[in-house]
Amino acid sequence: MITAIVRFPLKPGTTLDDAKALFEGSAPKYQGAAGLVRKYYLFGEDGTGGGVYLWESREAAERMYSPEWKRMIAERYGTAPQISYFATPVIVDNADATTVDRAA
Repeated sequence: MITAIVRFPLKPGTTLDDAKALFEGSAPKYQGAAGLVRKYYLFGEDGTGGGVYLWESREAAERMYSPEWKRMIAERYGTAPQISYFATPVIVDNADATTVDRAA
């Protein structure tokens, strides 16, 4: 599993409610995305927006983060995204009371 953290500065003055509306508008694009396990949208107090994505593989993540996707993010939020990847060898899921141990 791979975790990707995507960050981008939001336009000045963007409120949590503004960000939530933008994020809700994009959520359908990620439903059923190949290789995507879970996505969390982020809104930072410093005006940073983004997402934390859990992917089955780096390849699946990179398929999503195409030049077209990066352009869409830049147009929607005003700047290109920064993407960081992390191997995710163990996941604790308290909602399901499970620990998942898979090779990264």
